[in-house]
Amino acid sequence: MIPLERFFKTKIFTAIFLLVAILFIGVFGYVLISGYSYIDALYMTVITMTTVGFGEVIPLDDQSKIFTIFLILGSVVIVGYALSIITEYILSRDHIEQLKHKRMQRKIDNLQNHVVVCGYGRNGQQTVRKLAAYNKLFVVIEKKKELEERLQIDNVPYIIGNANDDEVLMQAGIKRASSFITALPNDADNLFVVLSTRQINKNINIISRASQESSYSKLKLAGANNVILPDKIGGDHMASLVVVPGLMEFIDNLSIVGKSNINIEEIAVEKLYDTKSVKTIKDLDLRRKTGCSIIGFKDENGKYLVNPEADLELVPNSRIIVLGRPDQINGLNSLYNIE
Repeated sequence: MIPLERFFKTKIFTAIFLLVAILFIGVFGYVLISGYSYIDALYMTVITMTTVGFGEVIPLDDQSKIFTIFLILGSVVIVGYALSIITEYILSRDHIEQLKHKRMQRKIDNLQNHVVVCGYGRNGQQTVRKLAAYNKLFVVIEKKKELEERLQIDNVPYIIGNANDDEVLMQAGIKRASSFITALPNDADNLFVVLSTRQINKNINIISRASQESSYSKLKLAGANNVILPDKIGGDHMASLVVVPGLMEFIDNLSIVGKSNINIEEIAVEKLYDTKSVKTIKDLDLRRKTGCSIIGFKDENGKYLVNPEADLELVPNSRIIVLGRPDQINGLNSLYNIE
């Protein structure tokens, strides 16, 4: 909660306390001084505090009149204070929301090499959970105002706006971002956003969702590095559970959810040794040192090789894919100070 909002809530609680206090003073004062019943005393206190001008239940003696005078003076001050605080808070709520958004924007402006996620639906939320598990910096662009509360509850940095607007993309720091993920439900919207993003940042890695297979080539042509078809992936997975159930069960057990229980990871060779002198997979000897096995290789051109040979040279700008138990992966990360 920002300090200004906390300040207003503190003053509101103070005003409510004073109103309750003056109400109790009035009730017990009339009971003790004037001999009223509690109902009559409450009635007299309320009409006195609100100054509606109704008559007394029982004619007041001199002591009761003096008490009523002080009750009126106290009530005018406290009720006036309470009304001013409540009115000021209501009028300032928009201002508080503006301060929240400015604070959020300052946080986003400080991000570098972050990921911009467009859309906070089912796919967007899953994407954000995965990025958070890997401690990746990210910001979400969401058009629907009604999802703002969900974003706040999830403590997600966000911008409410239409990603089709270049200004919104700029607010999300698209020029400083390393990757852009668009998970909008409409392929046409994804296509337009990909075009806009590629125009602003030529080097950014763009990953787009697609609902129709016919959109795949269009999105690639628009500038997407990768296009994901969730329905196709889901269908293939279900069919594989019938065709090769044992294999799919094994793959499903390969956890890549978070750093604490990861089984498979891709690592740049620069993090493993000084590439000025090229080494081979055999030279690294990761199996003996960490227990992890190298199951894949990605060369400097982005081409993958499954189950590479031991004499394969790990050239600069290439990457390896390693497989192991969570403790072995953690040991590998610790050995080479990989974050």
